[in-house]
Amino acid sequence: MRKSNRIPLSPCLKRFKYFFDLLKKTTDGYLFFMDLKQNTVMISPNLVQDFELPGEVLQDMDSYWAPLIHPEERGPYLASIRGITTSHTLFEQAMEYRVRTRKGEYVWIRSRGRVGTDRDGNPELFVGMMSRMAQRNQADEVTGLLNKYQFEHAVKLALAEYRATGEGGAIMVFGLDNFKIVNETYNRIMGDMVLKRVARVLGNVLPQALTLFKLDGDEFALIYPHAGEQEVHEIFVSVQSALSRPQDIDGRKYFCTASCGTVFYPAAGKDYLVLHKHAEAAMDIAKRKGKNRNVVFSKEEYNRWVRSISMRDSLWESVKNGCTGFSLFYQPQVRAADQKLIGAEALLRWKNPKGRMVAPMEFIPILEETKLIIPVGKWIFEEAVRTCSIWRRTIPDFRISVNMSYEQVRDLSFKEFAAACLQRYDLPPEAVVLELTESKIVADWSFVNKQFDAFRRQGIAIAMDDFGTGYSSLASLKYLSCDIVKIDREFVKKILENDFDRQLVRSVVSLCHSIGIKCCIEGVEDEAEYRLLTEECGADSIQGYLFGHPESVENFEEKFLQQRR
Repeated sequence: MRKSNRIPLSPCLKRFKYFFDLLKKTTDGYLFFMDLKQNTVMISPNLVQDFELPGEVLQDMDSYWAPLIHPEERGPYLASIRGITTSHTLFEQAMEYRVRTRKGEYVWIRSRGRVGTDRDGNPELFVGMMSRMAQRNQADEVTGLLNKYQFEHAVKLALAEYRATGEGGAIMVFGLDNFKIVNETYNRIMGDMVLKRVARVLGNVLPQALTLFKLDGDEFALIYPHAGEQEVHEIFVSVQSALSRPQDIDGRKYFCTASCGTVFYPAAGKDYLVLHKHAEAAMDIAKRKGKNRNVVFSKEEYNRWVRSISMRDSLWESVKNGCTGFSLFYQPQVRAADQKLIGAEALLRWKNPKGRMVAPMEFIPILEETKLIIPVGKWIFEEAVRTCSIWRRTIPDFRISVNMSYEQVRDLSFKEFAAACLQRYDLPPEAVVLELTESKIVADWSFVNKQFDAFRRQGIAIAMDDFGTGYSSLASLKYLSCDIVKIDREFVKKILENDFDRQLVRSVVSLCHSIGIKCCIEGVEDEAEYRLLTEECGADSIQGYLFGHPESVENFEEKFLQQRR
């Protein structure tokens, strides 16, 4: 900082000091009175306090002030000041620009001033007030970064530059992963502190020439002129690395990675609204793909995303209208020893409003993401229980297996619903198996087991579905309290030719039997597979195309029940 000796007031400023002292006590703004002839300025104490200025009276203020102005606005500012000092007519200045505070943060300033002339009409005095715009429409009030309106303005400037030079670039939109958990765990004050910290962290890893913007919610953005895929990749790796570790604020821990959507202009669009929409879509795709990653916009992926959004709306309508369009198909399960039909797994199917059957892998993730799986799950359970109660008239010990989402485990009302449903259809609890897909199990084993133990006390059996396809199968087997393990088709399809798979299935079945757990093998399609799984591996039950495909209620009854009546 430049050192400054005490500067005496010019005669002109002395005349107005009394009024200046009165005014500075009546406003939170930054006041200035400048003697244009002597190039001396009198400023309010809060301006000295908030910015790196040496005193309340300065000679040649712009030698101190101009270096603090953001490089992007410094040129227009100096041009405006030159206009004031050379004007011989009544002159009014109104400007908005960024200035660096003592803390090293840029804030937006709105400056309004007016020139007063002497008796000869020459500029003599320039007076006015500056105010911070943190509470206004230029800067985000939490982080101090330029807000979404300034982002829009900057994108339009970048597009104008492209039209002038033919050089495009990249736009990157970042969304914090799991930020909602921070607000829910602590509060919004803590959430704001996290946003400030993230803004600072991102600002530190970005190239100095790039500007970080704060959009709505937990989103940030930047514009990278002339960037290609390599430059974008390097930026995201830097951000990913900076957010890779748990953080601490006043003893409270949090962990927020970021997902990013990137668009290259003009390839992804030549209009702000289109580019922003495509970047937001790419970011949403990044979150759906597992978070903490960058997705570059592509037309094909965007079209799939649009279809999923449309599907979400259609699913909402289906659920609102009493789960219209949903149906259950049933795949038979047989006892391994003698191929006797012992039960079936209820599998959800859905037709969209156009009457097209949609693949479960497309719509079930949306049901889980939107929590619609909770009402749909209750519909599935009741339909399956109702059907099972009818089929047990033909096969008295018939059991129905119903898939259960982790969201339903968390829904504490489901337990009472299930009990009431069994009573309503006069179905004993031992006729029902609840299957939890292993990939849906989270770290809170004590909570999961507490819920499952309540079902088991009712007499409902618990199965771990798709064993071997998740992240930690043995850990799941160790911690999850279950009655049945269902071994996935992945271990069956090469069992005839792969000794490792054969030994693995045999060992898993043996381990399960040793701790009182039964094993159902899924995906059995071949008679030789069946014999090996039964005779060598000791499977308890079998489910697969060898014994039947998933069928509608009518087809299942015709194929598997009518001959028994």
